[in-house]
Amino acid sequence: MMNRRQCIRLGLATGAALGLAPRLACAAGAPAMIHRPIPSSGQLIPVVGLGSSATFSRAAGGEDAAMLGEVLAAMVERGGTVFDTAPSYGAAEEVAGRLARELGITQKIFWATKVNVAPRGGGAADPAAARAQIEESFRRFGVRTMDLIQVHNLGDVPTQLGILKELKAAKRVGYLGVTSTSKGQYGELERVMREEPLDFIGVDYAVDNRDVEATILPLAQQRGIAVMVYLPFGRTRLFRRVADRPLPEWAADFDAGSWAQFFIKYVLGHPAVTVVTPATSQARHMIDNLGGGMGRVPDEALRRRMAEFIDALPAAG
Repeated sequence: MMNRRQCIRLGLATGAALGLAPRLACAAGAPAMIHRPIPSSGQLIPVVGLGSSATFSRAAGGEDAAMLGEVLAAMVERGGTVFDTAPSYGAAEEVAGRLARELGITQKIFWATKVNVAPRGGGAADPAAARAQIEESFRRFGVRTMDLIQVHNLGDVPTQLGILKELKAAKRVGYLGVTSTSKGQYGELERVMREEPLDFIGVDYAVDNRDVEATILPLAQQRGIAVMVYLPFGRTRLFRRVADRPLPEWAADFDAGSWAQFFIKYVLGHPAVTVVTPATSQARHMIDNLGGGMGRVPDEALRRRMAEFIDALPAAG
């Protein structure tokens, strides 16, 4: 099976064969990152950021934590700002906050984290524990105001979103929201979207995982809620699915020079999506991912073609 590094090399070789300049964001004269507004405020943010689950979280807890500074620096230097994490992602918060301070980029990052304390006896979350978890996130990042805090996986929304509302009113939190990466929770997510004053939702979405297109994304547009996308690669599923195949020639029509950019641009082609935050622990992958937020994005006809192309491939083993 082809890994991420081989996919990048093959994508660049395909671009060269098509007479294209490499699309990595580090290339000279690379286009600027696309920005989109947060509907509730109009604030513009870059459309590609960095997630910290999976490989980032594992690196943060191991001997390779220092190299994550290169990832954060690559993001900021090339126009990204959004860093998404959670207290449950191991050492990710602690390490990211420390490295950002060492690099002098704390104030250049849009800090997005989550809250979700274990409920008491299977019932409501302990408000004191939720507040303590939030305060610990502030300490780890070294900020007075958190850009975004979301209720992780819809955990006891009345209690935890209530706390976030208080913090937003006190101007300690800029934006609030809820997340879910479980199809079984989509009905509850829709209810919360309709009933609560959310700035953001966080959901899983990929070219081969399109369930949110049916109701979640249209509802976000209707309600003026920003959408943060997780898992645009299906973790590694999509890279395994394309294996050693070259990019189709028509990927040049929306400036995709690698499979990562192909997958990211599919997601960004939906007008409801505000930002996508793929996780990585490698600076070269961060640079490649950022290229997905530059140049053209596919229109609906191209998105259908992209989905049909992927659907026709064998499922990942």
